[in-house]
Formats: sequence, structure tokens, C-alpha cells
Amino acid sequence: MDVRHGASAFLARHGWGGARLEPLAGDASFRRYVRVIDRGRTAVLMDAPPPVEDVRPFVRIAHRLLALGLSAPRILAADEALGFLLVEDLGDRRVGPELAAGRADEDDVYARAVDLLVHLQAHEAPPDLAPYDRAALVAEVMLFLEWYLPAAGIDADPHAFIAAWDEAWAEVLAETAAAPVLVLRDYHADNLMLLPPERAAFGLGLLDFQDALAGHPAYDLVSLLQDARRDVPRRLEARMIERFTHARGLDPVRFRAAYEVLGAQRNVKILGIFVRLRDRDGRTGYVERLPRVWAYLARNLAHPALAPVARWFRTHVPPAARAPWCEARAA
Repeated sequence: MDVRHGASAFLARHGWGGARLEPLAGDASFRRYVRVIDRGRTAVLMDAPPPVEDVRPFVRIAHRLLALGLSAPRILAADEALGFLLVEDLGDRRVGPELAAGRADEDDVYARAVDLLVHLQAHEAPPDLAPYDRAALVAEVMLFLEWYLPAAGIDADPHAFIAAWDEAWAEVLAETAAAPVLVLRDYHADNLMLLPPERAAFGLGLLDFQDALAGHPAYDLVSLLQDARRDVPRRLEARMIERFTHARGLDPVRFRAAYEVLGAQRNVKILGIFVRLRDRDGRTGYVERLPRVWAYLARNLAHPALAPVARWFRTHVPPAARAPWCEARAA
């Protein structure tokens, strides 16, 4: 298969010259992943072309996760200037496909994923990690105005949109500033690998964490339980939230408010990103997931903490511009 110029030389410099290359599933970024196979050993080549991608955050967060006893891919070789990493191969057993094929127990896997988060958040966020603050949250929800609304033929005033969010997440931001945790930001079934318990803490390997920030403890739980890629049963979601809050000793009422606020923020962002992937990048498959995301958002907006945002949506985004099956799926 074809690889970016310089990849073959990078592999040869680190003892993998002449290895067989097999493409692996990518993600919503410009990164590409290739399995490298040579004489009975395997590794994964991450091809992250500068300047649109930067491998250094991946390296930094991987080292942090490994230091905490978690199973991120070990870095075998790196050329940060050219955007190449050779990392440990965690195999092919991604949680999402394994659950879909009935090869894993859903309750067990999600319980372990929640316990992994509890372990991760028992440690302070690295001091050099950028904050998941108001500026970052605003930039993300603006993707909805910038991409989704134009595609739906709607023109809306951004000032009222941001004012509604500011009112909704004031307490969330105060809690985040008081006790930030390392937030992986894309913690969901397709970024978790099933591994033997003797090889990995909680039997799970971690992928796609290079965008980590210091944020609120609810964010990664939302990412896990309101997954744009698969339906998570409502009863399972409720049990996992209870498991998490009990293990961390959190007030369940306050935590649930933060969970719904950050769920709305994340789901609004995803609506914008999925339309951008279609309209800017020509990647049409993501918009098929919009009904699920709208259903999550409808549930989020029903929480009293999101009353100002819900009012904005009722005023500016008519039902015809949303998913028509939104209410049915949220029931």
C-alpha cells in the first residue's frame, strides 16, 4: 500500500525495513494508521502529516497514561518533525465491533470502562495540560452555528447562543477550575480495545487521546455513555452514572446536572463536526449518525440546568431542521 513520503525510511531506520503494511481503520482526523508486520512481530505506524497534525500530544499523554498503570500504546519510535510514530499494536478487538458481534458482555465492558475512568481521575491532571475552559467550550459549540445551521438553511445570532451556554455551564466551569481531571475527550467504545486482563489494567487499551485537556470529570463519562456511534441502553447509562458517582464520592444531583450540560455541549459540537466532515471533507458516512446525536441532545435539553439553551433551540431551530425521529428515540 502507499504511505506518505518518508515513512519507509522512518521504518527502516528503526529496524522495520521491508515490513509488510496493512491499513487500519482511521478516525475523523487527517491521521492514518498502518499495521506493520515483520517476522512475526507487529506494530502500528501513525502517519500524522504536519502541519495539520502533531504527534507530540499523543506521545506526552501516552507516557502519562502508562505511568498511571493504564494501557496506552507504548511508543517504539518517533519522528515528531515528520509526523511519524511507531507504537505498540493493541490488536483488533475494538469494543464497539466486539459488542456488535456479541463477543463481549456489554454490562461487564462498560463497568470496567467506568472503573478505568475512576482510576484515571483519582490522579491530578498534569500541570502542563491546557484547560477545558470557557474559551474551548465556546469554540466547540460554535461549530453548530458555523456548519450545521447553514446546512439547514438557518441564520442565527451567535450572541444569544453563547449567552445561553454561559448561563448553563457557569457552575460546571467553577467545578472544573476547582478540581480539573485529565479528560481524554474521545473516550468511547471505538477507542477502547479489549485486551487480556494480565496485559492491561481493567482489560482495556486506550486509543485516540492526543486531544486531552484538563476538564470536568463528567465529560469522559458522557463520551462513553452518549456514544454517537452506538446506542447505549438508558438503563445501562443510569447504572454506570450511579457506579461512577458512588466510586468517586460525588453528589449525584450536582453531578447529573454537569453530566447533562456537558452532554449537550458535546452533542451540539458533534452535530457541527459531522456536517463539516460531509461538507468540507467529503466524508459522508458521519451524517448517518445525526439522528442518534439529536436524540441524546433532546434528553440533555430536558434537564433544568439547560433551560436557557433549550429556550434558544426552541426559538431558533425548528423541529424540521432537527431529526424528525428525535422525540421517538429519546422516549
